[in-house]
Amino acid sequence: MPKNKQALLAVLGSCIAIFWPGALTFGFPGVMAPIWQEMFHVGNAATGLTIFFMLAAVGAFMFLVGRWQERYGIRRMIALGVILTGCSSVIVSQASSIYTVYAWAFLNGMASSFVYIPALTLVQQWYPHKKGLVAGTVSMVFGLSAAILSPLFAKMLAALGYEAMNLTVALLTLSIGLLGAYFARAPVDWEDAASARHGGSATDARSTAQIITAAKSLTVKESLHTKSFWLLWITWTLAGAAGVSMTILATSYGLFLGFSLPSAILILTAFNLTNGTGRLISGILSDNFGRNQVMSLAFLAAGVAYFVLPWTRGLWACALLAAAVGFSFGTLFSVSAPLVADCFGLQHFGAIFGLTFAAYGFVAGPLGPTLSGYLLDVTGNNFFLVFMYLGIFCLLAGLCIRWVVPPQRA
Repeated sequence: MPKNKQALLAVLGSCIAIFWPGALTFGFPGVMAPIWQEMFHVGNAATGLTIFFMLAAVGAFMFLVGRWQERYGIRRMIALGVILTGCSSVIVSQASSIYTVYAWAFLNGMASSFVYIPALTLVQQWYPHKKGLVAGTVSMVFGLSAAILSPLFAKMLAALGYEAMNLTVALLTLSIGLLGAYFARAPVDWEDAASARHGGSATDARSTAQIITAAKSLTVKESLHTKSFWLLWITWTLAGAAGVSMTILATSYGLFLGFSLPSAILILTAFNLTNGTGRLISGILSDNFGRNQVMSLAFLAAGVAYFVLPWTRGLWACALLAAAVGFSFGTLFSVSAPLVADCFGLQHFGAIFGLTFAAYGFVAGPLGPTLSGYLLDVTGNNFFLVFMYLGIFCLLAGLCIRWVVPPQRA
């Protein structure tokens, strides 16, 4: 098969595989939060913990998956992630308490790690000179899938009921996702390099040396000793907390303003629409105008949107402001990946990028959805307080990202 066709199929396969994990990560909790509150008689803080468990799994497994993909191969990681995603939907279909939902959230977060990191690594291997474009494309599908499926989740729930809806989602996830994993093949030279690192031939070893020389990559240990890594880690903490909180707050704020559930979901849909499409746009812009500038401006816009939201009462105005937050969140995902590759190289990209996700998984969750849900419960739905502190997070992230630059290499 011609190399260009293999490259396109690899990108297509990565996008197909990431579609359902994205929808279940960014769309499903927001749609189901009011349903779970009614089913299990819990409040905003309890449903906010759903995101905490999901992000904790992401924080724990992103780095490990980045390591494992170097040993076991990208296709195997993606296929395993798809299978785990399907299993998580089966588990939540039988939920009898909010704790079962937490188990679903943790497994779903772990599953998305097995798909997302390998997919990003794969497409940048195929297109090293268009990293922003291809990483943005995969990230776009990861986020945009929720905008497409969030309204569908509500309709499926009404038509099929809770259990049947989730079992249907599991079946669709497995059938579509495994098809994508089949096409997600790494370039031959990268496969040879992986083989050499784990007992391959001398020819393979020469391929490894060539790749390392060309990529000029830092090791994980070397990356951890740079200021840029820790500034990026703080950026993921702040911008991640502000962005992921909207997946829960969008629908809740719409209901708080008196909108019906379908209308409130429109705010979540607007967030996910730009969370998805914005990833491709910001990825392309970052190739042409610089990663730091694009990310900084996006975070600034999100901060302004959060400051304005408490004074907004119209449905479409709320949707527009949520869309600004969505664009910022999508930019964090899509542009961070090529920025990590620019700063630290591609050889250990998965592991290094996985470590930045630790900030998102372990810190952004408690500071974002968990804390905001708690504050809403104890203050009687004081969205002003929540939106203010999330807006400040965005502004601080916009400052930090400006100082993330490639470190000097020996």
